[in-house]
Amino acid sequence: MDGFDLIIFDCDGVLVDSEIIAAEVESRLLTEAGYPIGVEEMGERFSGMTWHNILLAIEREAAIPLSASLIDQSEKLLDARLAADVQVIEGVKAMLSRIRKPYCICSNSATHRLDMMLAKVGLREVFAPHIFSAKDLGPDRVKPKPDIFLHGAQQFGANPARTLVIEDSVHGIAGARAAGMRVVGFTGASHTYPSHADRLTEAGAETVIARMSELPGVIAALAEWQGVV
Repeated sequence: MDGFDLIIFDCDGVLVDSEIIAAEVESRLLTEAGYPIGVEEMGERFSGMTWHNILLAIEREAAIPLSASLIDQSEKLLDARLAADVQVIEGVKAMLSRIRKPYCICSNSATHRLDMMLAKVGLREVFAPHIFSAKDLGPDRVKPKPDIFLHGAQQFGANPARTLVIEDSVHGIAGARAAGMRVVGFTGASHTYPSHADRLTEAGAETVIARMSELPGVIAALAEWQGVV
């Protein structure tokens, strides 16, 4: 485990089981707005993207003008659902107790939402103050751009080539790879789908795990592989 300078965790779908909640809220809003989409398709296509960028993508694809009010509706509904229902991913706390290298969170979620979710599941103090939101860097710097990953590495003086990212989405992996970092894919959250592991591998994950208990061993193995010592 000594080979990496830093371990970066995504938050949604990696540390907290929030992506399924977002998919439920957002699929309902889109369906009501005239773009029928199910929860599984929502997770498969748009996991890891901001709601703003999801709306832009759908407008381009379907030529459906979506109301700007959908952004506010989603934010309010999703914050309420997450505050009530979000849970920690099984095995995260035990896994973190075994990690001996610096670690942080790099997420597309807004800072207020990260604080709320992490506090609810008992992880805020485990990571604070190293909890970074791409939205704080600017609206045009969210994943799949690499900016938030490079920002996280910079805070620790870590070499991107010696940084390992844990991600559950194709878009997140694209950002980490663009930052020059190595990636482990994760499929253990409730929004996973049949081709999830294959898609993460195709996006650039070196390996994919479905249980957090596997991660410390994977980190140790990857540190030796390809000469990271």
